[in-house]
Amino acid sequence: MLDAMTTTTFPTDSTPTTFRPDPTTVRRTIGRRSVATLATVSAAGRPHAATVLYQLVDDALFVSTSRDSRKARNVADRGVAAVTIAVRRLPVGPPASIQFQSAADVLAADDPELARLASAGRLGRITSHGELDLAGGCFLRLSLPPRIVTYGLGMSLWRLMRNPLDAAGEVVLRPAP
Repeated sequence: MLDAMTTTTFPTDSTPTTFRPDPTTVRRTIGRRSVATLATVSAAGRPHAATVLYQLVDDALFVSTSRDSRKARNVADRGVAAVTIAVRRLPVGPPASIQFQSAADVLAADDPELARLASAGRLGRITSHGELDLAGGCFLRLSLPPRIVTYGLGMSLWRLMRNPLDAAGEVVLRPAP
């Protein structure tokens, strides 16, 4: 039986540290995944979030969508978006994640850059179901920013569970322009 005086204390003077995952690991993890949450904001300031399929090509994420979708309209209006990629490692415990804000463009389905990438087989995940021929279809291009924030990426599950306040991470992929 526990004594009523038994307490658990946690240090209050420690400041959470920023974990620094390896940039190569972060880039590889983004490339191996294909599902993300894309957040945009309308011209009137209304937020919108949607789950999307994406493909990483070099330093950009590509997303297939409809020209009339909220995400495409919001990107056309604002030119920015935010992305969160959940990184589940095991069937238990919290997933790690990768988040960033990015410049974003809307590309027509017949854009020469898309045609070149598709013919080189670099957009197979998001073009293999006829997306390039879809009436009213378009693609979003989101540039990877120089700095990406993470949560728990590169940490052991044990360390993440024991020190969740130290799981916030940051990685610099390249120096800011």
